[in-house]
Amino acid sequence: MIRDEETIQALVATVERFVAERLRPLEAEVSETDQIPPDVVQDMREMGLFGLTIPEEFGGLGLTMEEEVRVMMALGRTSPAFRSVIGTTVGIGSQGIVFDGTPEQKAQWLPKLATGEIIASFALTEPGAGSDAASLRTTAIQDGDHYIVNGSKRYITNAPQAGVFTLMARTNPADKGAGGVSAFILDAKTPGISLGKPDKKMGQRGAHTCDVIFDNVRVPAANLIGGREGQGFKMAMRVLDKGRIHIAAVCVGVARRMLADALAYAAERQQFGQAIGDFQLVQAMLADSETELYAAECMVMDAARRRDDGRPVSTEAACCKLFASEMCGRVADRAVQIFGGAGYMAEYGIERFYRDVRILRLYEGTTQIQQMVIGRELQRMAKAGEI
Repeated sequence: MIRDEETIQALVATVERFVAERLRPLEAEVSETDQIPPDVVQDMREMGLFGLTIPEEFGGLGLTMEEEVRVMMALGRTSPAFRSVIGTTVGIGSQGIVFDGTPEQKAQWLPKLATGEIIASFALTEPGAGSDAASLRTTAIQDGDHYIVNGSKRYITNAPQAGVFTLMARTNPADKGAGGVSAFILDAKTPGISLGKPDKKMGQRGAHTCDVIFDNVRVPAANLIGGREGQGFKMAMRVLDKGRIHIAAVCVGVARRMLADALAYAAERQQFGQAIGDFQLVQAMLADSETELYAAECMVMDAARRRDDGRPVSTEAACCKLFASEMCGRVADRAVQIFGGAGYMAEYGIERFYRDVRILRLYEGTTQIQQMVIGRELQRMAKAGEI
């Protein structure tokens, strides 16, 4: 399955060194300043991290899903904000073009995304449409060889840095459901686009989100992804299936980091004349975390391999996202508990991770949305006699 095991091992090892030597020493600074240093972003470009999922013919690395999750598990072992720098370009911002773009669209945009020359954002969520993505209200009405876009998007990751948006908009206002939604490639410099104030968030300082407002924005009809209207919602769901496996891998990486920090503290911290890690109740928290981590890692690898085999993975992707993100939250909670009072203090860093990972249960589909996806598919399979 892996095209070249030696090559992927070398890439993972390079990312692990980058995390250990470059990113971890900057975690506190990024949290304080809410900025990732430009030279770090440039290092990511030079390492090819922006092009992990872009096909090789367009200058990317063209990783398989299994290769991608292995890299994300390595990159996840630091503050999640660092992964967010490349996350939308590697994932939901570019994959619609990869999946469904015309040859001309791919040739125009993918090489720039692969090098990190431009950063992509995924403009789907709106003030009144998040989990209910099919109800979005932003419109794109055809006017000759252009579409006129009006509306607003909310909580758009990397919008302040974006060079291009993958925009979901309603091209058929008469169709209030998913069939009226289309996808566009939108140059972020297009007149009529404005950005709201950067959001103040619970965690992940250094990863920026904001509203994006479209006021009579003229988009060339040639930028309709795939050249066909009404395909946007289907494309978004395919993109999110892949993205959910990606996010689950990030959850595994971050949880692995938190558990390592908790283990180190449990070995160092003395109470009652011995290391707290010698106490069975502390060992139980460590053991539960390792057990759940192992389960999540196995799920992610299995789903990635199924996708690489060309098998449907909507259910498996939802299972991964649900379990891994909830697992990550539980590991964060146990890590704070093991640190005790120190875990509540900013200087030890674990409270930052506690805040950072909370979003993992929300974006790219909340836990409850994953449950709905899984439940509906199970019902369908039962009715079809498949289970």
